[in-house]
Amino acid sequence: MSNAAVTAVASSRATAAGKSALARLGEAFVGRLVILIPYLWLVFFFLIPFVIVFKISLSQTAIAIPPYTPVLGFGDGLAGFFAQLNELSIDNYTWLTQDALYVNAYVTSVIVAAISTVLTLLVGYPIAYGMARAPAMLRPTLLMLVILPFWTSFLIRVYAWIGILKPEGLLNQLLLATGVISQPLIILNTYTAIFIGIVYSYLPFMVLPLYSSLEKMDYSLIEAAKDLGCPPTSAFWKITFPLSLPGVIAGCLLVFIPAVGEFVIPDLLGGSQTLMIGKTLWNEFFANRDWPVSSAVAVILLLLLIVPIMLFQRAQARAQEQDK
Repeated sequence: MSNAAVTAVASSRATAAGKSALARLGEAFVGRLVILIPYLWLVFFFLIPFVIVFKISLSQTAIAIPPYTPVLGFGDGLAGFFAQLNELSIDNYTWLTQDALYVNAYVTSVIVAAISTVLTLLVGYPIAYGMARAPAMLRPTLLMLVILPFWTSFLIRVYAWIGILKPEGLLNQLLLATGVISQPLIILNTYTAIFIGIVYSYLPFMVLPLYSSLEKMDYSLIEAAKDLGCPPTSAFWKITFPLSLPGVIAGCLLVFIPAVGEFVIPDLLGGSQTLMIGKTLWNEFFANRDWPVSSAVAVILLLLLIVPIMLFQRAQARAQEQDK
């Protein structure tokens, strides 16, 4: 082979090596970018708003626009910033612990959300199980019917329940016409109406994770259990339910977390007598114009939800490590 040919081969190999190196760098950059985008999303739409709300919660109410004394600003430079650190106050958090209204609102919200989550699970599990065991051709249709309520405004759907649950509403008219009751039931403006509204509104959030878990389950395990003489009820509790626990946990979290801070359903269906933290937060922010206290309410609510979730995730991670 001539020197020119050897030089050409070496040059082509070097070019190919350079291209492969650039390709690897490009793939590495794309891979890091894909990982970085969710973190940037959390920073801009969760961390930064949380820091702003937390900063407002450490300020004092003022008759101004906005209605609080700004804190931790850089308008006066670093010296002014460090000077403002001494002006920070946790009086708003102290006030929340001393006022029984807020404590009762938190406790009531957690209880209502927990009961609603259990009711949603009891209603959603049979639906998801039926969808998972349905013929494959019918599953897309059933899935669409579950998602169908999302095509309508959430506010309109809650308002529709007012027409159903009020004393002269459709439900009482049906029960009176069929002779089930002799006088109208008082459901609207009670906690019963709140439970109905939450279960109806958040039912798809329970059904979809459950359906995802149940659809992937190997039903030959159920057949094997039956062949070995296991009753259907025992097979369900020993095989089906344990295998569907990831969907149960995901669905419960998707229902419980927004239900704790729910405002629209308690306000429209529960009336003025119901006490939940979402309504309390709205009243402090818009009616009383007390942004520092309302921000403190929001911070405590967020911590109340995030801390148990983080502890649960750590427990799950440890359990997975022990299984390995």
